[in-house]
Amino acid sequence: MMNLLDEFIPRFDFSERHSVDISAPASRIMNAVAAWRNQDDPLVRAAICLREMPARLLGHARQRHLDLTDFTVLERRGDAALVYGLIGAFWRTDYGLCDIPTTGAFLIPRQDDVCKLALGFSIQRGPHGTQRLVTETRVFCVTDRARRRF
Repeated sequence: MMNLLDEFIPRFDFSERHSVDISAPASRIMNAVAAWRNQDDPLVRAAICLREMPARLLGHARQRHLDLTDFTVLERRGDAALVYGLIGAFWRTDYGLCDIPTTGAFLIPRQDDVCKLALGFSIQRGPHGTQRLVTETRVFCVTDRARRRF
């Protein structure tokens, strides 16, 4: 099966991939992925708070911490794959987030100093009757300046 991320960010500057085998039905796993929020994980919550500390100190804090709700669901293929998208100047204290009202808006070519980020989850058969949850993040920096700043 083709990687669904290829449809959204086929060419990228940075990527990271992880996987874990889980003894649960694919539907339960994917529904848990879709329901997950940063506040559910103390380590992620602490990392986001640390990342946002300069903004708070400078008085530029966002109303709420960055979370999966800031992302746009680009596509979900049943219990097999789910991709979220985010566009922004992630080096800025406020992340420089751009509005992405639709999947089409994410796909429109841009010329400004931003990065496109796609966060993908897929479920494949794992060993011994498990399901393998794979997560991959890809970042495409639109300009050389954005790449240097990222």
